[in-house]
Amino acid sequence: MLFSEIIGQEKAKRFLKRVMSEERIPHAYLFTGIPGIGKTSMAKALTMALNCHEPTDFDGCGQCPPCHQLLGGNFPDFIHIKPDGQNIKIEQIRELNRRLSFAPVSAKHRVCVLQQAEAMTGEAANSFLKTLEEPPPGNILILNAREPLDLLPTIVSRCQRIPFQPLPVQAMTDWLVKEKDIDRQRAIIAAKGSSGSLGSALRMCEDGFLKMREEWLSVLLKLPQFSKGDALEMAFESATRNKRGGIGSFDAEEPGLLEMLAVWGCWYRDLLLVKVGGSAHLIINVDFSDKFKNLAGNFRRANLIESLFVVNQAMKDLRRMRNAALVMEHAVLRLQRLSGIVD
Repeated sequence: MLFSEIIGQEKAKRFLKRVMSEERIPHAYLFTGIPGIGKTSMAKALTMALNCHEPTDFDGCGQCPPCHQLLGGNFPDFIHIKPDGQNIKIEQIRELNRRLSFAPVSAKHRVCVLQQAEAMTGEAANSFLKTLEEPPPGNILILNAREPLDLLPTIVSRCQRIPFQPLPVQAMTDWLVKEKDIDRQRAIIAAKGSSGSLGSALRMCEDGFLKMREEWLSVLLKLPQFSKGDALEMAFESATRNKRGGIGSFDAEEPGLLEMLAVWGCWYRDLLLVKVGGSAHLIINVDFSDKFKNLAGNFRRANLIESLFVVNQAMKDLRRMRNAALVMEHAVLRLQRLSGIVD
């Protein structure tokens, strides 16, 4: 919960420290970027810095009552709203508005974070827009979202946008080894395969995830030999089996479809890298390095590129809450048609 402990995001840190030093703090921020790169941690660090009794270089002291409460997770003036199921609903925004109508309990600044703000229903987004238009004094609203385009333009225009960048592989690897005592080989695989998300890398380091990853890649390797019926069955099984953990949710107990597709995307990316003669140190799935040269020979370069587009589109469709079974059917059949074609 300290700025100094957050990996990367130096531009975001500098901006927030500057507005604090100038005491011109906007009432609403939009933190954009993929999940797991420090957006919520930054919001907590900002909350601690603004309310600490004796901050040092804009970091909370960790000793005063507000810092103790934040570290213990019971600071009454930090509100964290997450989707209820797939969406942030109108009832959640109404309850937020009710709480914001009262003065902060004990803090100089009350901070409210909307996790996955793009998950607001239309009704909820319109209600929240009214709050942004007439913000109650003493409150700072922080929206976390992947892209500004996922939100109403009228909401985006009323927020100070701060983009967050994917984290460097080396920094994540070193942090996983030092802070979590994770084997370096496993840490490298997780850091490379996480697309710059430390939250995703932490999940990938779990034994259960690595086992699932092997299963997902095993099925993908068999896809060229499947009949159309087998491919459809595999798509349906993937949609039903992997959905139980919740699509793309870092709070889910088990990995979901988005994680599986991300693994597939990394696989095709590695094959393309080898196909075009890229440097071996750029390979993500380093534990499969010895297989890529032979496997890459079974694909046309154009087909590998299109396979990446297929996986990416399937992930976009799932985030838009499209029918998971239909999305997977379409993706798997296209990937099958693109596999096993030699130059």
